[in-house]
Amino acid sequence: MLAGFIQEVFSLSGLFTLLMLLMLQAVLGFDNLLYISIESKRVGEEKAPMVRRWGIGLAVLFRVVLLFIIVALFDALAAPLFDINLPGIFAGEFTFQSLITFAGGAFIIYTAVKEITHLLSVEFIEHSEGGKPKTVLQATLLIVAMNLVFSFDSILSAMAIANEKTVDAAGGIVITYQVWLMAIAIIASGIAMALMADTVANFLKKNRMYEVLGLFILFLVGVLLVTEGAHIAHLTIFGFAIDAMSKSSFYLVIFVLVVTDIISTNYQKRLWAQREAELRSAGSPDASRAAAEAHMARKRKVR
Repeated sequence: MLAGFIQEVFSLSGLFTLLMLLMLQAVLGFDNLLYISIESKRVGEEKAPMVRRWGIGLAVLFRVVLLFIIVALFDALAAPLFDINLPGIFAGEFTFQSLITFAGGAFIIYTAVKEITHLLSVEFIEHSEGGKPKTVLQATLLIVAMNLVFSFDSILSAMAIANEKTVDAAGGIVITYQVWLMAIAIIASGIAMALMADTVANFLKKNRMYEVLGLFILFLVGVLLVTEGAHIAHLTIFGFAIDAMSKSSFYLVIFVLVVTDIISTNYQKRLWAQREAELRSAGSPDASRAAAEAHMARKRKVR
């Protein structure tokens, strides 16, 4: 077993596959990290770091266990559990994977909408730390549960990369999955999330204007998972098939959202600076423009 582990991990092809898996986990782990940062603040500032560490640690442990379960029961998990067929209205063939993915996506959409609604309704934004407070146990369990939902997508994607195909005596193709490589990538991504979680949470706390952006990205994550679950179930509504949102479209939308938000925030700061300068200069256009430029120059020096 040890010899097989060494050969699988330390061969040239194994190291290359591991590098690809680490890159995959880094890309797919962003939405998970965002959810962890937003959910952990519900327990209060003092306990949030502990919740993030426990949540990520337990999630990584369960994700490794889930990896071995999925590899061992891959065919069974992909087998249909039940189907619904209402001709011309609703039809789908549901598997365990599709149900978990769909339910997880729906819950993330609900969480994002609830948090956005709370931000719009709260009276003192700066003192708002989300909706109803949660205990350490509740927040930790939610982080672990949602991490497992995200795991299905990342593990199945990893299985498409970390496998070896051989031909058996009957001429059939046998696929062997490189489980140890996937486990190492999962553990490494967990360590990276643990190191970055506090940084992301602190950034959102100090830059509250980006919290809405994070919630909308989280909403998109939910949409991605819901469409993925519907696609796996071959879901059709009123005769129209529900296709999965492609990863390239997902990241393109996120990129556009981030760029738009950065430009909008900087423009808004400049407008406020000019408005402040106009008030100080008693409405003189030239004086207000000069005061606004001086104000923005001071801001840049502070940064």
